Amino acid sequence: MTDPQSWVAPTCAGLADLLEAGADGGAWDAPSSCRGWRVRHVVAHVTMPVRLDPQRFAAEMAAAGGDFGVLSDTVAERDASLPVGELLAQLRSPRLHAWQPPGGDGGGNAAGALSHAVIHSLDVTIPLGRDPVAPPGAVRAVLEQLVAARGAWFGVDLDGVRLEATDGDFGWGGGRLVSAGSGALVALLSGRTLPDGRSLPRG
Repeated sequence: MTDPQSWVAPTCAGLADLLEAGADGGAWDAPSSCRGWRVRHVVAHVTMPVRLDPQRFAAEMAAAGGDFGVLSDTVAERDASLPVGELLAQLRSPRLHAWQPPGGDGGGNAAGALSHAVIHSLDVTIPLGRDPVAPPGAVRAVLEQLVAARGAWFGVDLDGVRLEATDGDFGWGGGRLVSAGSGALVALLSGRTLPDGRSLPRG
């Protein structure tokens, strides 16, 4: 079985390569799948662990009144204005590739690190009409995490829904058919709306 952490580096580096190639085409200011965020906001959020050591994170959390959503919005809005080259370097940083969110055995969470990288990379690639930058195995692993949680991570209601991947042998559930690529299914399970307007009901 592949270590989930080993997929974080190619996912983040792949996103950096994609955005570096499109740096002059307006991709950084294009809307993302995260409501109210442009691509640069998503990248600023993904790379937050590079800039915030535990002490600074604690200070930011205190300033946000203990609300991680407020912290995320504040940091993304502020740091989205960082130079593109700096954000690209942070996407390629070994510090980001080794980071794990709290939780799991030993105080770390490799599965959480992978879902963070994969989901937010899809927040960029899907609106831009690009293929996922994450390895196929990484996308499939996150897809399986999300269905194992039965939509609870993002408050998605999967009752009466049948999910099928058009790019693999993945199928789950029963009822109304929702058919899409694995990356698009991850986005739907993460509470996102696809460019064609499809979304899953909220629980």
